[in-house]
Amino acid sequence: MSRLPLIGVTACTKQIGLHPYHVTGDKYVRAVAVAAKGLPLILPSMAELIDPNDILDSLDGLLFTGSPSNIEPHLYHGPASAPGTLHDPDRDRATLPLIRAALAAGVPVLGICRGFQELNVALGGSLHQKLHEVDGYIEHREDPSAPVDVQYAPSHGMHVQPGGVLAGLGLPPEFSVNSIHTQGIERVAPGLRVEAVAPDGLVEAVSVEGGKAFALAVQWHPEWQVSSNPIYLAIFQAFGDACRRRATQRDADASVNA
Repeated sequence: MSRLPLIGVTACTKQIGLHPYHVTGDKYVRAVAVAAKGLPLILPSMAELIDPNDILDSLDGLLFTGSPSNIEPHLYHGPASAPGTLHDPDRDRATLPLIRAALAAGVPVLGICRGFQELNVALGGSLHQKLHEVDGYIEHREDPSAPVDVQYAPSHGMHVQPGGVLAGLGLPPEFSVNSIHTQGIERVAPGLRVEAVAPDGLVEAVSVEGGKAFALAVQWHPEWQVSSNPIYLAIFQAFGDACRRRATQRDADASVNA
């Protein structure tokens, strides 16, 4: 029986009491285990101590998670953030080089929310910091006073672009997704293909054109109750399948070189 693919899950840094922690949400690691059928491994944001290539040598896939924090805007030549904006520079230093290294090495990648934005910034794109202040966009933020199941309920439609990764999964041309974000793509990075857009035209899914392996990122949260949503499940299953292919190839290469 083949082994479970080992899938790295990015972590945020967070001060809890007197001590710093590296944390990630249960919903992400659970989706990796349940929907992608992989073994999740939480990756600390320690760019100064761990080289991206050393991480990739041990992994069959990477999930770049969402986060309460935003990417520091100087990394995409944006204006300074509003006072009080939560940033995580340790995560920025870890994830952006890791994305570029993963794509170069052909390691399967799935990005969600902040991870979607990280992929765009890592490859040279830019972000809107406050979509609700940009003319022409609908409200993409959740109601913070609502129960969590209401916050993650379907909020708006999504239009899938033909000929891409999402269309190749057999997804319908239109479906509904949750919407829990303040920021969004302003300029799509070179080398990224637009996979889906919201009704207001905001890009909400991208893939890497000509990528060596599965490389998809979405602005919404398909990890939320993934098993009960066939659209969300299909995304994680495709990611898991790509990770299994890498695991099989890595094991075969190791056997030959043993």
